[in-house]
Amino acid sequence: MGREREVQKQPISYTVEQLVALNPYNPDILPDLENYVNEQVSSQTYSLDANLCLLRLYQFEPERMSTQIVARILVKALMAMPAPDFSLCLFLIPERVQMEEQFKTLIVLSHYLETARFRQFWDEAAKNRHLVEVVPGFEQAIQTYAIHVLSLTYQKIPRPVLAEAINIEGLSLDKFLEHQVANYNWVLEKGHGRGQLIALPGNEFNQPELKKNTADSIPLEHITRIFPILG
Repeated sequence: MGREREVQKQPISYTVEQLVALNPYNPDILPDLENYVNEQVSSQTYSLDANLCLLRLYQFEPERMSTQIVARILVKALMAMPAPDFSLCLFLIPERVQMEEQFKTLIVLSHYLETARFRQFWDEAAKNRHLVEVVPGFEQAIQTYAIHVLSLTYQKIPRPVLAEAINIEGLSLDKFLEHQVANYNWVLEKGHGRGQLIALPGNEFNQPELKKNTADSIPLEHITRIFPILG
């Protein structure tokens, strides 16, 4: 008789996204999701679905919650603005946790961004560098959001307003503007120092076009028919 060979089944390896899709309420995937948050931080990637899944699991097993991981999720959510990710994540965090100092700070930062109070935001962020600088790309993401907000309002923006919004001044601002001019069609108008204006690319918000309402227009032939009646 020939020797029977046992065929060993290799364990199936799933990505985190597949684990979330297959069984998002399985507490066994909690460590994988926590590691994935740290991976998002180090690789400057982002997965809202995976992070929301982790926060939901924390609701069922609060004793396993890592406040460090939760804080990193919220910082990544801030970086995704103007998407409503921060509010979606915050909704899944217990109020008792939100009352911790680091989370109160992040909530304040979110409020400043939502209300375009960029000067206050940068001042508060500077006081809490330990909280936000652990996530690479944070400053650049917020600067991108600030530019997005400004582009909805301004056709031409004064240099001081831009400097305050993105927290860059002096030679660093000059280099930033050179990059924007070369890559994003910004235009520097004549002027020096604080009096300089920067023309931003047009969009449907900062350069609205008047649209003719066809419903209000009356064909000429209809008007000519009315004249004999009025006479």
